[in-house]
Amino acid sequence: MNPITAHRAEIAPSADDLYLYNEGRNTQAYGMLGAHVQDSGGVVFRVWAPNAARISVVGEFNGWDGNADPLASLGASGVWAGVVGHATPGQLYRFEIFTAEGYRLVKTDPYARECELRPGNASRIAAPGDYVWGDAQWLQERAACDWLHAPMSVYEVHPGSWMRHPDGRLYNWRELAASLVPYARDKGFTHIELLPVTEHPLDESWGYQTTGYFAPSSRFGSPADLKFFIDACHQAGLGVLLDWVPGHFPGDAWALADFDGSALYEHADPRLGLHADWGTRIFNYGRHEVKSFLLSSAHWWLSEYHFDGLRVDAVASMLYLDYSRQPGQWLPNRFGGRENLDAIQFLRELNAMVHGDFPGALTLAEESTAWPMVSRPVWLGGLGFSMKWSMGWMNDSLRYFARDPLYRRWHHNELTFGQMYAYSENFVLPLSHDEVVHGKGSLIGKMPGDDWQRFANLRLLLAWQMTTPGKKLLFMGCEFGQWREWSEQRELDWGLLADGRHAGVQGLVRDLNQLYRAQPALHELDFEPAGFEWIDCHDAEHSVLSWLRRARDGRHVVVVCNFTPQLRQGYRIGVPQTGTYREVFNSDSAHYGGSNAGNGGAVTAYPGEWMRLPASVDLTLPPLACVVLALD
Repeated sequence: MNPITAHRAEIAPSADDLYLYNEGRNTQAYGMLGAHVQDSGGVVFRVWAPNAARISVVGEFNGWDGNADPLASLGASGVWAGVVGHATPGQLYRFEIFTAEGYRLVKTDPYARECELRPGNASRIAAPGDYVWGDAQWLQERAACDWLHAPMSVYEVHPGSWMRHPDGRLYNWRELAASLVPYARDKGFTHIELLPVTEHPLDESWGYQTTGYFAPSSRFGSPADLKFFIDACHQAGLGVLLDWVPGHFPGDAWALADFDGSALYEHADPRLGLHADWGTRIFNYGRHEVKSFLLSSAHWWLSEYHFDGLRVDAVASMLYLDYSRQPGQWLPNRFGGRENLDAIQFLRELNAMVHGDFPGALTLAEESTAWPMVSRPVWLGGLGFSMKWSMGWMNDSLRYFARDPLYRRWHHNELTFGQMYAYSENFVLPLSHDEVVHGKGSLIGKMPGDDWQRFANLRLLLAWQMTTPGKKLLFMGCEFGQWREWSEQRELDWGLLADGRHAGVQGLVRDLNQLYRAQPALHELDFEPAGFEWIDCHDAEHSVLSWLRRARDGRHVVVVCNFTPQLRQGYRIGVPQTGTYREVFNSDSAHYGGSNAGNGGAVTAYPGEWMRLPASVDLTLPPLACVVLALD
């Protein structure tokens, strides 16, 4: 008896699952496709390849013999399936596909849950999951969290280069749970964001050229090891965000590209399907099964691995048909416009699914254009993201800080302009990995002046970020002022912490995070204009800015930044109330490596209108520093 016929009932998924998959509405297609170990023994393999003429599963269980275990077509669904009774968890496998033209392809499983360690690239049969989670309280509290008004300070991490063994070996997830988790918690971060840890063949891509949309990278251990790490984060009070890449995929012959001999996951026309800049393929978001694939990938990471959200990479490249293309190199949509209508619909469905199925989970868009309503609900016509990276704030701030303080007076607007659009979206203020690679220099390397001024400028930049409206993101190494550019090929320069100046920057980041979390005025109204008010944004001559941050109950803090190396004494600003204002933060403190200029711990505000406010204080402004005052 043909084994395929004998197991027909077992291999065929439900008609409803297939229907929803072909309609682009199966958000849990991982339960249907891929390799599934059966309670009754053996493994069911299913793969979508509608244009194939013949498919077999080959692997360690059959000597990679394409004649041993053919799959059967499930008709118009385009799915092929079969049971291999002698296959067992842990064994490697691929799909051998013969195209209609007779060509032979050997492909990894798009729905594989585990993959072979690079440089190998085969899929691996995953054992049924039996990890016992200990984060029920975290998930319950996350579902009830008012994230719009909560503090959020993200530590962006590339796990392959945060820290390594002396011989260069990567830390695995359990080792990172023992080292990275307490480090991030001690430094006051609320979340860790992982650069893509979905499987990818090339270390140098940092994970952004994904080949395994359901498989965690085998570089760092098993799926259970990743779950252990996330569980440890949750039990330590840290959220975990996954950098996820639905915008493009690499053209490796053994992966998704031309999967069944046709442009299956991508567009056939290179004007729609090819990213010339990156040498990658663009998903065909209008194809229903591709949409089911991507929605299911997002669902998988949030459900199976308990990630607390997705940072969606390269959203701008998805939204625009002419992204990085010259005239004649792109095709307009059906209305003649440049908007990718299918991608827009996919993003809206993605965000609706995440927010509907995973209460409290977040989606963050890396979107670099002026596309409107990125972080507004789908039902209002928005894309539905929770938040959007503020690339404008980042670029303006870094451009300003790179200037010699002597010339900053003529570029004051680079810091003030952000308030013109600050509440048009729910913004995250990123100082990310992209700003410390490829010849851009490290954060401290961008700063002008001698070493003292560079450290002071870096401390001021970090304070500027933390006291400006918006959630926060800081890439690893920036928290202690690493001199060298980041490289994925080595660990961070931890030895620098023996230098008190670098340890001082690290201490400043810890104290800033604690201040940000402790002061409701610094986080509750990040996304609302009521949470911010300029005291004086016009003192370009002295390169000084002062402003108020307010909480929902009206309590406030005063922030004053001096962007020159000149000590300023008797600098008067208006404040909302009389009384004693404590100096709760000073980036020039000797604890951080500063000159220790300041206001002796407190200043007194006296009545009398100044700068449209009913009281005023006279301050000492330390050089290249930020001070924060809170009313007793």
